[in-house]
Amino acid sequence: MRIAVTGIGIVTSLGFGTEANWTALAAGTSGIRHIARFDTTGMRATIAGCVDFPEDADRTFTTAARVERLGELAIAEALAQAGLQAPFGGLLAIGMPPVEIEWPQRLAFGVTTYPELLEKARTAMPLYEEFLFGGASTRLAERFGTTGVPQVVTTACASGGSAIQLAIEAIRRGETSKAIAAGSDASLQPETLIRFGLLQALSTRNDVPEAASRPFSLTRDGFVMGDGAGALILEDEDHARARGATILGYVLGVGEAADTFHRTRSSPDGAAIVRCMQRALDDAGLAPADIGYINAHGTSTPENDRMEAQAVRMLFGETPPPISSTKSMIGHTLSAAGAIEAAICLLALRHQVLPPTINQDDVDPELGLDTVPVSRPHPFRAALSNSFGFGGQNVSVILGAAD
Repeated sequence: MRIAVTGIGIVTSLGFGTEANWTALAAGTSGIRHIARFDTTGMRATIAGCVDFPEDADRTFTTAARVERLGELAIAEALAQAGLQAPFGGLLAIGMPPVEIEWPQRLAFGVTTYPELLEKARTAMPLYEEFLFGGASTRLAERFGTTGVPQVVTTACASGGSAIQLAIEAIRRGETSKAIAAGSDASLQPETLIRFGLLQALSTRNDVPEAASRPFSLTRDGFVMGDGAGALILEDEDHARARGATILGYVLGVGEAADTFHRTRSSPDGAAIVRCMQRALDDAGLAPADIGYINAHGTSTPENDRMEAQAVRMLFGETPPPISSTKSMIGHTLSAAGAIEAAICLLALRHQVLPPTINQDDVDPELGLDTVPVSRPHPFRAALSNSFGFGGQNVSVILGAAD
């Protein structure tokens, strides 16, 4: 059984919709800018790949509300492209951040703990329900008429890839003939920015935002946070063809591996990442030589990029396929990254063009990679998308071109 992709939806700092995003990505455009929707005074990083709404001028979206809004936009676009509408009648699998009620909202109710919040249930219960884990996914499931309990997964920065895995496994088991696989993240808010800053994980190139995310460069100094959402409509190929759907590509295989090395760091030997990529190849029935492009996790941190490059060379040899990090343009969308970057791989396959890694004026020669500093035509039939999360949660997804 092959898993066909019949719809794609993307929202990032580069724009709303697949066409706007692909045009900007192929042109090497950066969506990184100074944060305007909240005060960043005193913060180490003051830049991000922001997705701002017109309503931001008049209201403050909670993380949960923004995650829901971004997810709704991406899923609606994917459904429309697939020629489907609500009620969808299939599974929803979605990667989301582990949202919690933030301090501004807690203090507004005069509480600091959940027990206190529950004690004030008469006034605070709507806020509590908004932040219930998975609440946004439940509302999305209701909005689009999906079946069964929505499958919510939080595997840190691998969440979007894990959602794809959940969806294709359900189709392969015969539980559903179609599924929505998505990822949505809006963790860009003061508390998260401060926490990542304290970990010294963020780039502090605040003066020139568009040059801050620079994966695989000698001067990479950390990642740049980003908002975003991505969604794929996945179908049993026979089901898609029977209803006359246009097949945009295929999800050929998925692999995962955990390295249980550290709460925030991946194992520097890259062994778990090699296993993860190899398992995806095995699942797809492909050899390393069949992969024509890798969309890297490529966060722009010194350790991650070095470790990923090492793992890629261990599996693919000293002349691996071209590899680029689109995080250089949209930032790191965390739980949404796996879904967004799988969608970008499908677009690259459809256009036969490799999206670039921008800011490559000082490529790290020790990494030994073709980092695609400028987009270019490239004939290929399969792409590998890597997503590696805190704690060594690793997922690789292999996408194939339409016949």
